[in-house]
Amino acid sequence: MSGKTRTVGVVDYGAGNVYSVRRALEKAGATVVLTADPEELRRTDGVVFPGQGSAKAAMDLLNASGLADVLREHARADRPLLGVCLGMQLFFGANEEGPSHGLDLLPGRVALMRGKQRVPHMGWNDLTVCKRSSLLDGIPEGAYAYWAHSYQVLPEVRSDVIAVSDYGGEVVGVVGRGNLLGTQFHPEKSGETGLRMYENFVRLLG
Repeated sequence: MSGKTRTVGVVDYGAGNVYSVRRALEKAGATVVLTADPEELRRTDGVVFPGQGSAKAAMDLLNASGLADVLREHARADRPLLGVCLGMQLFFGANEEGPSHGLDLLPGRVALMRGKQRVPHMGWNDLTVCKRSSLLDGIPEGAYAYWAHSYQVLPEVRSDVIAVSDYGGEVVGVVGRGNLLGTQFHPEKSGETGLRMYENFVRLLG
């Protein structure tokens, strides 16, 4: 990247693979602020919201800390915001895990994966692109990414779905509306494909 280095806030709320995310973003050219401080996040150019673990525990912490308000502010302002795995799931509303309720940034819900395939869904799966997105610039059709999840998002609006995979049926892999973007898989564990996604996200910061 050329020009001004942009600052990405990585939400460190105790439920994410934050150090791998930070390393990937730094490799992509960003200055990274790893923080759970809402005011620090407000001063960043964009935010990555990673996540692993329990949806209910994560939402309880986000609501108690004020971080939920910051994430909603970013989304309302159309500032670059990327949710990863549980982070993407929390962009939606009703969630069977807990049960709990997410941030309501996108219409839809989160449900336990059901069917004949083993759950959790773990490993490498390819992506089928449903619509073009700046997050996928330079990433070919059929690129592989690394997945590790037991719940899946069920968006209400099909145009919010950017890419899907097949795991005993369609599984949504990438969502987006404006600068609000999410991946069900882990870009930081997905080799060159994932690094390119982080580079693309950093470019959105201007």
